[in-house]
Amino acid sequence: MARPKLKPQVILLGVAALMNDAASELIYPLLPVFLTATLGATPVVVGLIEGASDGLASILKYFSGAWSDRARKRKPWIVAGYSLAAASRALIAAATMWPLILTARLVDRTGKGMRSAPRDAMIADVTPKEQRGQAYGFHRALDHTGAIVGPLLAILLLQGLGLTLRTTFFIAVIPGAIAALMLALFLRESEPVARDPRAGAPDVTLPKQFRGAITAVALFALANSSDAFLLLQAHAAGVSTAMLPALWAAHHVIKSLFSTRAGALSDRVDRRWLLVAGWTSYAAIYALFPFAHTLTAFVILFIAYAIPFTLFEGAERAWIADLVPAEARGKSFGIYYLANGLGVLAGSALFGMLYQQVSARAAFFTGAALSLAAVSAVLWTRPRS
Repeated sequence: MARPKLKPQVILLGVAALMNDAASELIYPLLPVFLTATLGATPVVVGLIEGASDGLASILKYFSGAWSDRARKRKPWIVAGYSLAAASRALIAAATMWPLILTARLVDRTGKGMRSAPRDAMIADVTPKEQRGQAYGFHRALDHTGAIVGPLLAILLLQGLGLTLRTTFFIAVIPGAIAALMLALFLRESEPVARDPRAGAPDVTLPKQFRGAITAVALFALANSSDAFLLLQAHAAGVSTAMLPALWAAHHVIKSLFSTRAGALSDRVDRRWLLVAGWTSYAAIYALFPFAHTLTAFVILFIAYAIPFTLFEGAERAWIADLVPAEARGKSFGIYYLANGLGVLAGSALFGMLYQQVSARAAFFTGAALSLAAVSAVLWTRPRS
């Protein structure tokens, strides 16, 4: 029996994610090397920039999600978020010292903080429960497609046309700006959840299952430190600066190809099993990175590292949407992103400290152990009814 088509809002948000991520990933694989080789930043500074910017985004995601519930309007937050992301790339291109990169990343993550929870809540608003895994998987697939297009554009601009890093970074402003304009013109709000206007803002008690899910997500976020460290490890393993975008693109090809299917699979089985499979395979692959002493071994591992994300990304968001009432979706996704981002902030700081002060092996093994702890938390959380 044919599955129903995805709603226009889901498709439009997916296309916007593709364009925005193409712009973002045109820059991101080059940024750690630009910071360390051109602007003189240390690995600890790289971790500080990534962790601080992600931490800010996570805090803002909580507030934007809750505010979109109160106003019963999600579009303004989404459009503003994508607009700030486009503006931040011009600031990166103009930066002459690492504190300016920090400022630009904070602006970019402010935009992400404003749009993410309202966007995911809108997807849940317009999508029936039995199709949410597919909808979130589709969104992640297009997001990862952008992460393929961006690095390939970087290779074309840097190697094919011989442009400088700064000129390349300025070009990255264009697709993100188009995405913001497209959403401003064509995105339509769903019908708000009916509510007595005399009741004021909703004060919904989130269920115990949701709290268990957030605990599991936060534990995995501690394991899922910034990928900037993997890019630095790739450079140390012998991947040239010019080829970092190609490696990053290959990693995202896997995510793009399988995210929709894995998300749709979670519509037919208990979503927790997709998380268990994804987080367990993440732990296994992460623990192998310190043993990748050759360029070939590292490239194989880095591409395989995409597989866990295809399994859990769509299922994770659909799981959160399943567990909460409709009038608290924005708030619940805000809490989800807050727990995730603060976990990544702490995890990136821990990974950077272990990586620099102890060894790469200690850092990767710690991440793998935390991922297995998150698997245990998922198994202790009651399934959806």
